[in-house]
Amino acid sequence: MRLPSPIPDAQRARLCVGLLSGTSADAVEAALCEVTGTGATARLRLVSHVSVPFPPALSARMLAPQDAASLSQLDFELAEHFAHAALEVLARANVAPSDVAAIGSHGQTMAHLPPGTTDLPSTLQIGEPAVIAERTGLPVVSDFRTRDVAAGGHGAPLVPYLDWVLFRGDERPRALLNLGGIANVSVVGPRLEDTLAFDTGPGNMVLDGLARRVTDGTLRCDQDGALSRRGVVIPELLEELLADPFLALPPPRSTGRERYGDPLVDRLWTRLPGQPHDLMATALAFTVESVARACERWILPHASHLEAVYVSGGGTRNPHLMERLGARLTPLPVRPLDTLGFPEGAKEAALFALLAAEFLVGTPANVPSATGAKRRVVLGKLTP
Repeated sequence: MRLPSPIPDAQRARLCVGLLSGTSADAVEAALCEVTGTGATARLRLVSHVSVPFPPALSARMLAPQDAASLSQLDFELAEHFAHAALEVLARANVAPSDVAAIGSHGQTMAHLPPGTTDLPSTLQIGEPAVIAERTGLPVVSDFRTRDVAAGGHGAPLVPYLDWVLFRGDERPRALLNLGGIANVSVVGPRLEDTLAFDTGPGNMVLDGLARRVTDGTLRCDQDGALSRRGVVIPELLEELLADPFLALPPPRSTGRERYGDPLVDRLWTRLPGQPHDLMATALAFTVESVARACERWILPHASHLEAVYVSGGGTRNPHLMERLGARLTPLPVRPLDTLGFPEGAKEAALFALLAAEFLVGTPANVPSATGAKRRVVLGKLTP
């Protein structure tokens, strides 16, 4: 199938808004970005970024099982919050909607069943783009994962394309680690086709689920690492968690809430209800060790001269997690992404602004070496 040709003015600047709700389902992240060029010439400048929290009751519903009727209603309700965040990020930058080319909305992932987990791989994100288009008056590009899945890929991770556009160096490769609900890593250098990227395993997801149970819902995360610091690691449980077959899979690989969400958290909580802080400490060690082993097994043998690991995502705000990760990866430097001059909190939303801009000019933006897709494809669907 022939891909669309880039439009003649693909090198001009395009303002796009990127939207997503992370795997922790706690807020809409919105980033207004100026994108110039496309593909190897693409450049992105962050103009504005906002994080708009969801009401706690809505977050709880997003993490709960859904029937068809409740999923349909949630799809539209979430879109109202996405549209509000898009308008807020424009207002903060004093930019009129008429100056924006498109919104790129990832939405909220409700199911992710990649190759290897089922006979018919699929993925589902919600946050109805038609509602966002109506409320903002802007075209919306959405559903970025599905075309890669249709092309035989995992539909994830998508962030390696942004990592390559923004952070590739001319000499030593860099590792970009995102500690969201799920942890993923990209290793980028001059050539996109040499990019190595995959989900390492749990990021904050198990910690977040346990934190809600330990505090009866008062906290939604291991705030400042205070809960995990109060416990001690349970060695036999940690080794059991690390025996998860997913962690032995070679890249490309991706995972999600189905594996590391509430079903796992419920099993842990039921098994050791009298050791809440020890469970927290063990969950933190699980994240650290799964990331470190993935780097040692799949990255360092092929990129032993890494410049550093640059970390983004909610996990960077957990000092206990960052301390343990830095110690475990020594002597490899572990640095916050901000040291490269880009605010880590805006990174994932900026990705979807970039993907929207690439959709508009017909440039494929998946990375087959990361997702396992058979070929490069244009990502997204347009709601005008």
